[in-house]
Amino acid sequence: MDIFYYDESGFSLTSCLPYAWQKKGETIGLLPGKGKRLNVAGFYSGKGKFVYHLQQQGYCQQQLIELFDGFCQGITKKTIVVLDNAPAHHGKAFEQKVRQWQEQDLYLFYLPPYCPELNKIEILWKRIKYDWLGFEAYLNFQNLNLMLDKVLQKIGIKYTLNAG
Repeated sequence: MDIFYYDESGFSLTSCLPYAWQKKGETIGLLPGKGKRLNVAGFYSGKGKFVYHLQQQGYCQQQLIELFDGFCQGITKKTIVVLDNAPAHHGKAFEQKVRQWQEQDLYLFYLPPYCPELNKIEILWKRIKYDWLGFEAYLNFQNLNLMLDKVLQKIGIKYTLNAG
């Protein structure tokens, strides 16, 4: 059996970096960017497997259904997906798909309300924002898009979470 953790996260030009190195006598700074945002939906196994989708607009319920349908196509054994209680995860159309997914050996497990710390993918989002995206990612939207995609592609290869 496989266990994956699912969630969505947003990335914008408002840096999450608490500090950055600079040369003595030189001041670096970032102006917070407004507007554009990158959104990522991901399935993370905790064993380094990571399936994701990146786009600028937010995810509607129909897109989430399509992501889960696509994820089902790649599973080879019974798989449990742990997810939070976001409204889109409980919408009528989403819940109507649950039985079909179960027939394909995909089962959903909802976390208790207000317990994001139990979803391992939340740790992944935090590491991306605070550790793996460098200062230069926040200089402009093009950099953010490029560098975020590079990090996402290397999760489980170059970027890993400690076991536990």
